[in-house]
Amino acid sequence: MRTTVAIAALVLVLTACGDDGGPSTAVDRADPGAAGGATTAPSRPTGSPASDGPVRSRSLATVMDVGGGAKLCLGPVAESYPPQCGGPRITNWDWSTQRGTFEAQGDVRWGTYAVTGTWDGTAFTVTEAVPGALYDPAPDEKSPLPEPSRDYSQAEAETLATDLGSWLPGVQGAYADGEGHVLVDVVHDDGTLQGYLDRTYGADVVVVTSALVDA
Repeated sequence: MRTTVAIAALVLVLTACGDDGGPSTAVDRADPGAAGGATTAPSRPTGSPASDGPVRSRSLATVMDVGGGAKLCLGPVAESYPPQCGGPRITNWDWSTQRGTFEAQGDVRWGTYAVTGTWDGTAFTVTEAVPGALYDPAPDEKSPLPEPSRDYSQAEAETLATDLGSWLPGVQGAYADGEGHVLVDVVHDDGTLQGYLDRTYGADVVVVTSALVDA
């Protein structure tokens, strides 16, 4: 009888301890490299972040139209004639307002512009376009890159660059710089992509450069 009562009491104590609202063994923390306890991996971004307000191209961009509507080329442009490039759609481009500022061959039209407008995550709406011939950019003073918080070999960094180039939303290019960083160019980032990459691979390992910046 005493043994039965003791076991019943122990069961009650353990049940009460499990229902007291205390901390779970799983830690809800975004940084998989944080110390202590289990971690929850951050959610992978599935789209290019939209802009909260007006944005502009960081440098001159090529507007390309091969007959299906204008696109904003913010990445590499093939040096052919006519040139070849790809990018997001421009919702409201009007070539008739840009006379004398672009070239044409058949149905293909293209020109370089410093553009300002809005970005909804998939398309760009232009509010101002300054032709390249009239664009006078301010000097670009680049700051030195911060020391990466984790050590990756060159081979690991190159593998990471290849992986990011295959899925990161809006990616225009990714490569390892040979100094422990992976440099990634994207159409637009408001900090969302950089934050995910910092939490996933370590702070300042992957450095994101956004082609569209706050105007």
